[in-house]
Amino acid sequence: MEVLGIDIGGSGIKGAVVDTAAGVLTRERLRIPTPRPAVPEAVARVVREIAGYFSWTGPMGVTFPGVVADGVVKTAANVDASWIGVKGADLFGERAVVLNDADAAGVAEMTFGAGRDRRGVVLMLTFGTGIGSALFVDGTLVPNTEFGHIEIRGKDAERRASDRVREEKDLSWKKWAGRVEEYLGRMRDLLSPSLIVIGGGVSRKADKFLPYVDLGGTEVVPAVLRNEAGIIGAAMAAARSARLP
Repeated sequence: MEVLGIDIGGSGIKGAVVDTAAGVLTRERLRIPTPRPAVPEAVARVVREIAGYFSWTGPMGVTFPGVVADGVVKTAANVDASWIGVKGADLFGERAVVLNDADAAGVAEMTFGAGRDRRGVVLMLTFGTGIGSALFVDGTLVPNTEFGHIEIRGKDAERRASDRVREEKDLSWKKWAGRVEEYLGRMRDLLSPSLIVIGGGVSRKADKFLPYVDLGGTEVVPAVLRNEAGIIGAAMAAARSARLP
C-alpha cells in the first residue's frame, strides 16, 4: 500500500510516497527548507505544498522533532515554542497521523533496516539539527525518549554532539567522533543496548566518523535506510492507523 510520509526537521521538511509493505520510496522525495520562524502554520503550509506536489489526498504520516502524545505536541526543542499544545490532526487534517521523528525512523529501521529481527535492547539515535532517539525492547518501542537532552558536561547532549554543532564549530570528523563516542558511552552505561543504530543525515557519511568510535563490545552501525527512515516510518504509522495492508 502506498502512503505519504512527511518528516519535519529543524533544517528541512522532506516527503515522499512510500510502499509501506516493502519500506521503500516509490517516488523521489521532495525537500523544502524549514521556514523561519518554524511556527505551526508556516510549517503546515510546507506540508500542504508537499502533499500537493504528490497530488495526495489520502492518509499521511507526519513526524515532529519533539514529544508527541496522543497526537498532541508536548515539547518543541528545535522549532518554535508555539507548537506546544498543538493537535496534529487540527493542523494537518483528520487523516494525518503525527508522531515523534526519531520514533518513526526507529520503527522503520527495526522493520526494514539494521534492527530487523534484533531482540533485546536496541537504541537508534538520529544526528542532525539535534539528536533524536528511539528505544526498543524486544522490538517494542518505548516512545518519546528524547535522549538528545541528557546532560553531557553541563549541556544538552545535542548541543555538544549533533551534526549541526559539528558544522557550526567546523569540527573535523575525528574530533566530532570523540564527542559522539562520549555521548554513546553515556547511553551504553545507562541502557546497556546490544545494538546502537546511527541515523539522520550524517548516517550516509558514517565511514568518515564511525571508524573513530569504539564502545568496546557494544555494536554501533549506520542506519540502512539512511535519512529516508523518518519518511518511511511516518507512512507506516499512517498505514497502521488507517488499517491499511
